[in-house]
Amino acid sequence: MDVSEPASISTGIAARYATAVFELAKEGKQLPALEADLDTLAAALADSDAFRDLISSPVYRREDQAQAIAALAPKMGLSGIVASALGLMAGKRRLFVLPQLVATLRALIAEEKGEVTAEVTAAKALTQAQQTKLAVALKASIGKDVKINAAVDESLIGGLIVKVGSKMIDSSIRSKLAALQNTMKEVG
Repeated sequence: MDVSEPASISTGIAARYATAVFELAKEGKQLPALEADLDTLAAALADSDAFRDLISSPVYRREDQAQAIAALAPKMGLSGIVASALGLMAGKRRLFVLPQLVATLRALIAEEKGEVTAEVTAAKALTQAQQTKLAVALKASIGKDVKINAAVDESLIGGLIVKVGSKMIDSSIRSKLAALQNTMKEVG
């Protein structure tokens, strides 16, 4: 079986839920609330082992997942649209696609706002000033507002890897060293 098949199935499931949630939020003029919900869910996915376990572990029955989501949604301050969608997903054993759902919804919102998202990986966390400067430089290059999604990869040594859509700019020291190493092999 192709390894990418489960990932593509998850992406397909997430896309269907994301489209429905996005359309409902847009219709109800609730896109700002949806954006806030996505930040909350992304933080929960990043910071809480228990939350990740709840959505992905086969140990929990669908009833348990649905009850947990029903209890968590108000505590997390999630909007009605997102709380309902998560409840429906729990009932159908689809909560495991939540990371893809968040990513897909963010992309739909960005498209609606005429923004693009730049996936930026740096050796250490970027300051707000550095992010702003980078966003301005990327806007000048791309011609659209750029939202930066920053990640840290300490193995980079220094420099940045910036991915906007399918275009990747790798100015990391690691890639420069690799290129130099290849050149030296060719010479030697």
